[in-house]
Amino acid sequence: MTTISKKHYLVLLAAFLGWMFDGFEQGLFPIAARPALQDMFTGVGLVDKFVGGWMGIITAGFLLGAALGGWVFGWLGDRLGRVRAMALSILVYSLSSGFAYFARQPEDLFVFRFFGALGMGGEWSLGVALVMEVWPDHLRPLMAGLIGAAANVGYLLVGIMAKTIAVTPDSWRWVWLVGALPALLVFFILYFVPESERWQAEVKKAPSAPLREIFGPTYLKNTLLGILFASVALIGTWGSVQWLPLWVDQLVGKDFPTAKGDVGILCALGAICGCIVGPLVGGKFGRRPAYFLLCFCSLFLCQFLFRSGLEYGGLFRLLLFGVGFSTAAFYGWFPLFLPELFPTRSRATGQGVCFNTGRVFAAVASVSSGQLVASFDGNYARAGAVVTLVYLVGMVIIWFAPETKGKPLPD
Repeated sequence: MTTISKKHYLVLLAAFLGWMFDGFEQGLFPIAARPALQDMFTGVGLVDKFVGGWMGIITAGFLLGAALGGWVFGWLGDRLGRVRAMALSILVYSLSSGFAYFARQPEDLFVFRFFGALGMGGEWSLGVALVMEVWPDHLRPLMAGLIGAAANVGYLLVGIMAKTIAVTPDSWRWVWLVGALPALLVFFILYFVPESERWQAEVKKAPSAPLREIFGPTYLKNTLLGILFASVALIGTWGSVQWLPLWVDQLVGKDFPTAKGDVGILCALGAICGCIVGPLVGGKFGRRPAYFLLCFCSLFLCQFLFRSGLEYGGLFRLLLFGVGFSTAAFYGWFPLFLPELFPTRSRATGQGVCFNTGRVFAAVASVSSGQLVASFDGNYARAGAVVTLVYLVGMVIIWFAPETKGKPLPD
């Protein structure tokens, strides 16, 4: 039995904080987007049609940047080490968010979100690889849950911030200055967090060629399946769930400007619980049954929320918690399952390619959602109901995956 030491906790803390601030950065845009775009489109009629269209375009740019970042930083993590690459990814996303303070038009937000996404996309695969390689195998489901929950702690912080201080067309810029603060984490990671000994041992044996390996005959099937599994979850999240603050902001209007903060808090609380429960269910009953169940629950709850015509009240808030729980539980399942598909020498690249290539398809869904919102005359609920049918696909394709329950990480 491996003795848990200071090294283990430092690694977990670094990965948790890195992914928590990653989630915080991701959550900033849905809170600030509508006020920022309203400010930029002052005096234009049918503002929500412009907001919906630009929300889709900027979100798509973010997702494409995250996909590229996952490839680039995953490759750097396998070549240069998990710790140094993770520190660089955090620096990139925090500074890019800070520069968004100076945005004057939607195109500026697009550029800053794209470059910030490069770092956000890279951080996930590096933190997951580091934790899974350092912590013992029997604790992997718990570690996956904690890492998965981390981003949603970041979303929770954003929700609390938006609930405490209203983000309006006159006050949205300060949000991005707060987004620059995670840059301070870089010093802690570089000076105190140990590198993965497992990775160090592997790279001494032979030079790594991670991209060639994950797309080679041995691991190609795992790579393609991983991309599909990530795509389903990410399309559901970025094509509909990320639009919930905008939808609620539209429902309640100016009479309740902090309602979108409530949305962020409820969805984040549900997501934190879901991210911990999801991998524990996978550890207990198997990776495939767990993913199937998450798809089923997400489909049911999202369809009920978007099609029921409920007013913003108690049941509506309860559904927000449930949707946050089910749709985010995938992000606890991924840190458990994706590392089990690839060997140590290409694990960060494999995870980064799978998870972040899924963002490319999510980007298409985001643009499509924006077009759906515009075609439905600003009706976010009708668009969300269409997009979340994607969970039906996940319920089928998961049965083509290998079952990795009870198996050690591949060397």
